[in-house]
Amino acid sequence: LSEGGPEAATPRGFWRRRVVDPLVDLLAQGLTPDRLALSLAAGFVLGLFPILGATTLLCLAAGFVFRLNHLALQLANHLAYPLQVPLVLAFVRLGERLVGAPRVSFDPRALVRHFERDTAGFLRECGLTGLHGILAWSLVAPVLLLAVFLALRPLIRRLDAALRRAGRLPALPA
Repeated sequence: LSEGGPEAATPRGFWRRRVVDPLVDLLAQGLTPDRLALSLAAGFVLGLFPILGATTLLCLAAGFVFRLNHLALQLANHLAYPLQVPLVLAFVRLGERLVGAPRVSFDPRALVRHFERDTAGFLRECGLTGLHGILAWSLVAPVLLLAVFLALRPLIRRLDAALRRAGRLPALPA
């Protein structure tokens, strides 16, 4: 059996241990539902940044600059990862359309041949392609941040209220 008994081996056990329990702990430590929702929304949106490997540092910086909860940021960042990779292509394509750039190939064999044939040209093209993705993400991110925050806020508020009713969190002062 896995750690934590039979429930831990189930998907529900995984989500409870890895997502719900940390959120409950953050609320128990005094993080407000709105601050938690904002931290989660920011971590999710930053987790979609189209440059692989940059999201952890972006979340760290956002936590310091905007005084957001680091654990919530990184939790949402990691939950966004399965969407990040396919959205890289979507952001690049949108960025290409916005600036009128030609479409670059994402064929791995063609990329390797291009790298072997013209390393400097490959790096220039990849850098420009990355900038196209960043441009598109920069335009989508504020709208997505607001949408995710507005979707999460009532859910986190309900969770907070349910935990207070159940006595798992202290009651709010009258």
